[in-house]
Amino acid sequence: MVGSVTTDELSLVFGALADPTRRAILERLARGDATVNQLAEPFAMSQQAISKHIKVLEKARLVRRTRAAQARPCALDAVRLDAAAGWIAEHRRIWADRYDRLDEHIAHLRERNEP
Repeated sequence: MVGSVTTDELSLVFGALADPTRRAILERLARGDATVNQLAEPFAMSQQAISKHIKVLEKARLVRRTRAAQARPCALDAVRLDAAAGWIAEHRRIWADRYDRLDEHIAHLRERNEP
């Protein structure tokens, strides 16, 4: 578990991020809140299809709906993105350490085998 985010929650986040349309929606929301219609504009798909993508993002808690009069704009919720980035950073560090030890081991073996 990274911080207070469980592995299951990370699975939802990474599953949501696996789709390029959902990543594009998040990139748009990083610039500010938007309605479903605004989010649907750049895509060649129906508003209903965009709504399904938004529901996946909401389930992963990457997006939340706010209230502005009668509209319900979507807003980026970066907490889960930060948790996913933390998980990636931790595992990148672990693998970098392992590769460093492997490089040291290979160098040691080469030194032993040189005439």
